[in-house]
Amino acid sequence: MPNDHRKTAPRPLALALALAGCCAALAGCGASRAADGSDALDASGKSGTQSPPPATASASASTPASASAPASATASAAATASASAGRPLAGRTVVVDPGHNPGNFRHTREINEKVDIGTARKECDTTGTSTNATAARAAYTEAAFTLDVSHRLRDLLTARGAKVVLTHDADRPFGPCIDERARIGNEARPDAVVSVHADGSAVGNRGFHVILPARVHSGAADTGAIVGPSRALGEDIADRFGRATGTKPSNYIGSGTGLDVRSDLGGLNLSTVPKVFVECGNMRDPEDAALLSSAAWRQKAAQGLADGIESYLGG
Repeated sequence: MPNDHRKTAPRPLALALALAGCCAALAGCGASRAADGSDALDASGKSGTQSPPPATASASASTPASASAPASATASAAATASASAGRPLAGRTVVVDPGHNPGNFRHTREINEKVDIGTARKECDTTGTSTNATAARAAYTEAAFTLDVSHRLRDLLTARGAKVVLTHDADRPFGPCIDERARIGNEARPDAVVSVHADGSAVGNRGFHVILPARVHSGAADTGAIVGPSRALGEDIADRFGRATGTKPSNYIGSGTGLDVRSDLGGLNLSTVPKVFVECGNMRDPEDAALLSSAAWRQKAAQGLADGIESYLGG
């Protein structure tokens, strides 16, 4: 530590002896720190190990190696904390499920085949909804919307350190079916699953809502273990989504809470991990449709989803 007060100047011989002792001590600290190497940073900002320079006899005699170990351990921990500060979701896995598929329109027979959702049998998938076409603009499909938002969400989550699995990337002719989407989510063993959608309700119905799994125990469906965690995930997403987008919870579903509980969705019934569906807005309402068609707003929607997921995971 620097001294903040003055001392009487030492005599020449005393000064020389003092300087010699200081040099030996400093050499010992440097050799010990380099030999440990645990507080050196590699190119990625993580702790690395460097080859130590040969220690001199004076350094070894001056400072035992164990004397610097606590300082090196503290420095290493600080470096690790600093490296992970910008990646709060490191070690986490999130499955993002883009609703529908742009190819479903060309495969109506296949997507109409029914699959088991535990409580009943339901169509493999649907085409989804779309905005109304106008003279100036073609209809914007839900499948295109969900894929775009899912890509943006994937990039945001990845930047925060999460491993992201997409149930599909429009890399298949149609689907996957709703039971396969649930299976993909389960097999990834994620911390959370978010299925991205947009609604197709009446004009005047506006806002977003998050669909939560009901308690279901029937056939292959048993949501008992995920009802609580899924609600926590949904509440965090509803809160952060509203903040990021500036939009309000649905005025037609959820009684103003932005939350809706359903037992008829195979993607939720068959899930064994925390999962929610997010209806980002109503594509059939002109005001909501204008938002959903905006790339800038879709980025805000992805931001809100990412923030909600991070909040739920305690990032």
